[in-house]
Amino acid sequence: MNASSWRPWVERFESRGYRAIAPSWPHDDRPVAELRASPDPALGDIGVEEIVAHYEAVIRALDGPVVLVGHSFGGLFVQMLLERGMGTAGVAIDPAPPRGVLPSWNALRAGLPVLFGGGPIAQMSFAQFQWGWTHTQPEAEQRAAYDNFVVPTPKKLYQQGANAPFTKLLALDPTRRTQPLLLVAGLEDRTVSASMVRATHRLQKGSPAPVTLKEYPGRTHWIVQQPGWEEVADDTIAWLQA
Repeated sequence: MNASSWRPWVERFESRGYRAIAPSWPHDDRPVAELRASPDPALGDIGVEEIVAHYEAVIRALDGPVVLVGHSFGGLFVQMLLERGMGTAGVAIDPAPPRGVLPSWNALRAGLPVLFGGGPIAQMSFAQFQWGWTHTQPEAEQRAAYDNFVVPTPKKLYQQGANAPFTKLLALDPTRRTQPLLLVAGLEDRTVSASMVRATHRLQKGSPAPVTLKEYPGRTHWIVQQPGWEEVADDTIAWLQA
């Protein structure tokens, strides 16, 4: 996905009085059609360190208190940024697993096509997107989501994610988190199974700051735009305000 997939959330937050922005990953800030037709070769060199450093720079340039919301890998990045002292609160939706959280079989199946595709830059096929993201929706809705939002992605990042159980790169130290954290799980998510989010919740209980887990029946990895996304967004806003 590129950042345009967050547009409904940006509008929802702004309607509640927030200033909301959805910055793209490095080398990803172009229309979807352009990214698909000619992805920047530099994208292949982007991994966890580069993306987290990119967002840290964005956050440091903002005025006033900042809350962080991320999905999938973005949910893991939110937790890493909180440990760096960024933000006053964080929301991690279907977050990718940190070190110590083993992927489920479904999560392994969802990630393998990206890991073993050719070249340093990969893109999900429509069939992969259907299985891992939108399997509960009609095909027309699946196709529209795929055509509008799916873009090439750096394989390096997914290789790092696959090594999460064994590398310090994706290790979290909850004792360093001093801000409240909300974890969101979709119970029909195949790419980041709810069991993985629960394991992250257990890990985050080691923080001196509170952590909350919210689970949603019937929600897949497309939870941020799946029909009914408004409930998830509104619950997120209510949690932040509380």
